[in-house]
Amino acid sequence: MLGVIFTLLMLVLLQAVLGFDNLLYISLESKKAPLSDQKRVRKVGILIAIVLRIVLLFVLVSIIDLFQEPFSFLTGHIDDVLDFAFNGHSLIVLAGGGFIIYTAIKEIWHMIAKHDLSESVDDVNKGTKSSNAVVASIVLMNLVFSFDSILAAIGLTSDIENSTTAFIVMAIAIVVSGLLMLLLADKISVFLAKNRMYEVLGLFILFIVGIMLVTEGGHLAHLKIFGNEIVPMSKTTFYFVIAVLVVTDVVQGRYQKKLLAKQVKQTETKNKVN
Repeated sequence: MLGVIFTLLMLVLLQAVLGFDNLLYISLESKKAPLSDQKRVRKVGILIAIVLRIVLLFVLVSIIDLFQEPFSFLTGHIDDVLDFAFNGHSLIVLAGGGFIIYTAIKEIWHMIAKHDLSESVDDVNKGTKSSNAVVASIVLMNLVFSFDSILAAIGLTSDIENSTTAFIVMAIAIVVSGLLMLLLADKISVFLAKNRMYEVLGLFILFIVGIMLVTEGGHLAHLKIFGNEIVPMSKTTFYFVIAVLVVTDVVQGRYQKKLLAKQVKQTETKNKVN
């Protein structure tokens, strides 16, 4: 019994750590919904995703071998240029990573291409997507993000002999992590709304998340380009890069404030002399 409780705690911790990138995506994606619906969109999207995660868990436990076995029609090589052996897992991760990279680049381009940074009330309320479309995006990407965490959970519960107990433990961990996500999603969204300068940082982090998923998908598909195997980005590397980005952003922000204050002081001194 004690071992089951320890496994449950480990699973909750694992889901929380792996859910950071998912949480960031939810916070940024929900901003595309009309302002009045954004909070509801986050809650509905996460609640639906929790239910579908449990369904996905049941499916993976039942047919996990089918997702790991390479498809014969997607296995082969092209001269000495490309080798590949795609399976269901790799295709899902590659598609999710590609979509996230596309989303991040599109939003970054939208920011730098926009001439007028001020937004009217009508623009904010209108949003760029309908609420249902945003909920669908959140649910879909939540499933993509949860795929690896569920597989990791299956590995952690492999020592539990009773399969029903193992499933219950994993389901509880999914629900608890989902509720934590539900609690933190609003807080992160409010923080980003009050600190607009961090939106760019968030989008670049999302871009790195996409790269991490693409490299992982390439590794799962046994991709080799000119004989060089695709190596997945580790979680340790991912969090190190995120830490460097955050520190750089904070230092740059403070340095810019210092330069601005110096410029204002110089202007005031010059006006006094004149």
